[in-house]
Amino acid sequence: MGIAPARDTQNIERGVRVIAALCMAMGWAGSLQAAGEVAALDQVVVTGSRIERPVLDAPLRTEVVGRAELERTHARSLKEGLENVPGLQLREIHGKAGHEVVLQGLSGDQVLVLVDGLPLTATTGSTVDVSQLAVLDIERIEVVKGALSAQYGSAAMGGVVNVITRRIEPGFSGEIRGDFGSFGEQNPSGTTADAGNRHTGLRLEGGSERFRIRLTGDQRQRDGIDPDPESWARPGDATDRQQYDLRGEWHPSPGGAFHLQAGRFQEDIDSRYDLRLPGRTVAQSRFEDVTRNRFQGGGHWHWRNGVSLRGQVLDEQLSIDTIKQSSDQRFDDRDADIGLGQLSVQGDVPLTVGQHLHMGVDLRREDLRQLKDGSSELEGSAVERDSQEFWSQLTLTPPAQWFGGGFPLAADQAELLLGVRAQDDSDFGQHVVGSANLRLELWQGASSTGALRLGWGQGYRVPNLKERHFRFDHSQLGYVVIGNPELQPEESNSFQAGWTHSWGRWLWLELGLFDNQLRNLIQVDADSAEVDAQGIQQFRYDNVERARTRGVELGSQVRLWEDVRLVGGYTFMQTRDQDTGGALTRRPRHQGRLGLDWSLWRATEISLRARYQSDELVDSNSGARSPSWTVLDFRLNYTLTRTLGLFAGIDNLFDRQRDFADPADFSPVAGRFVYLGARYRFGDR
Repeated sequence: MGIAPARDTQNIERGVRVIAALCMAMGWAGSLQAAGEVAALDQVVVTGSRIERPVLDAPLRTEVVGRAELERTHARSLKEGLENVPGLQLREIHGKAGHEVVLQGLSGDQVLVLVDGLPLTATTGSTVDVSQLAVLDIERIEVVKGALSAQYGSAAMGGVVNVITRRIEPGFSGEIRGDFGSFGEQNPSGTTADAGNRHTGLRLEGGSERFRIRLTGDQRQRDGIDPDPESWARPGDATDRQQYDLRGEWHPSPGGAFHLQAGRFQEDIDSRYDLRLPGRTVAQSRFEDVTRNRFQGGGHWHWRNGVSLRGQVLDEQLSIDTIKQSSDQRFDDRDADIGLGQLSVQGDVPLTVGQHLHMGVDLRREDLRQLKDGSSELEGSAVERDSQEFWSQLTLTPPAQWFGGGFPLAADQAELLLGVRAQDDSDFGQHVVGSANLRLELWQGASSTGALRLGWGQGYRVPNLKERHFRFDHSQLGYVVIGNPELQPEESNSFQAGWTHSWGRWLWLELGLFDNQLRNLIQVDADSAEVDAQGIQQFRYDNVERARTRGVELGSQVRLWEDVRLVGGYTFMQTRDQDTGGALTRRPRHQGRLGLDWSLWRATEISLRARYQSDELVDSNSGARSPSWTVLDFRLNYTLTRTLGLFAGIDNLFDRQRDFADPADFSPVAGRFVYLGARYRFGDR
């Protein structure tokens, strides 16, 4: 869907006027201030190799979204925190008010989402909805692309998104945050001035050197998005998401710490749609309640000789209840309960200078129960799966002679990371995968450094219980997807290469190449569709594809002046279904990111974030394509006092929105969204 030039002009003029009004409302004050930190370049990361190190020194390329970026862009959820990561696609989960992560063309089914190294249970298919997780206690988000790290098992074929929570410091501190905004004429009430989206958050933490505690609470409410409030159907669902977490820590010595954490997430979704049946259209509603109870504990201990031991335990119970309603009845009352338990133990042993051995064991169990109108939809009352996984990684600093006498390298300018993972699954038996990554610092000048990264890794993903047994009911969209107990594991080979060059804190450039080759890719088999008596298509999962994704990624960051920073990224990707010779669906060929941060006056910072996505194939049979789109977000932060800050923003400044009459259009659901908010911090630190 294109946007008419006249509407473009009106949108631009309207957007400029709104920016001007917000700037005037905040007030302009003071003298120049240096911009915030150089985004992520000095961040310490752990996801790639489990060794803390600066991101530029890590053997696996890691994208980092730090706390400063989360606050600067007013992120409320993990989805909003990931929006500006280059090469990362946030795809709307079909039939649900949520989003999944796609990395290098591999969908959310193949991307592992972790919180402090422990997995989250998927709420739809094998996909984690990143719209659900709040960010108030997040320190940073680390993203590793491709199956390059042996320490992560099933579901990490496409990469890993690891959420690292904040450390609790001694003393006392807290934060209260709130914001509200409007979708204008698309508020379901039809009133432009209504606050169609509301968010509140609270964080309290503190304690002594030995005992510390943190409590966080977050609520995000959205009334929905409706271009035609007079009609019954509402394209954007109404949602109410609440998250509460309580964490306690014991620090008996500088070398050791232990923690316990309990969390609860509650999501209520209200969908309204017109169901088109043969000869008639029926107005229906669908209500979904999701409850996640998550308990975890663990600890670590470091000895003076460099040996360390870490252990974590997780128990998570997920409940998904859905029911449908027409004008005269309620029906299809479906309840699903999913359990996930994991015990992880990791040991790190320094061998010699620059050489480290890392070993770990992950014991995992899953169970699934599903009822429809009180009767089980599974063979028996429940299905279960257990797995035992052992992994080992060896970090080596090779001597210079490994690369030839004419190839001078200092002792710390080369690093080799070798890994292996063995898995024994109760349903699929044993399997072993490997990985190898090399980082060479080939250029070390007076003012700049350059490094080459080469990586290879094998991926192996066992289909989860939901893909094999669950019934995904999207009949409001005209179809359902039925689990297939005969599914086989997916496998892949991932190849990555990249060059990173940095000029101090002023300029950073990166070029990356990737090639992912997949076998037994699990997809919905469109050729096996059947139509029931109500005209609803019934699909099944199947191992229907061999596929390949490959491409080029470019990234850059430059500080134009002391108070102006520019960041950008571009990804070109080719995909191929090797069974049919065509392209894979819902994988855009081009993606771009561009961001600008400007500390305009002493207490004021302006940020712009632009995202571009090219058109993408939606249906291989018809050739239907979703159009390209560009979105620009505006952010304004104003520090009123040391403890009080005001902020405002405009999402989708130029109101780029999909054509809801075109089922092949997957442009953004939400149009322009304008909001105001405040953040208050208190305490003795």
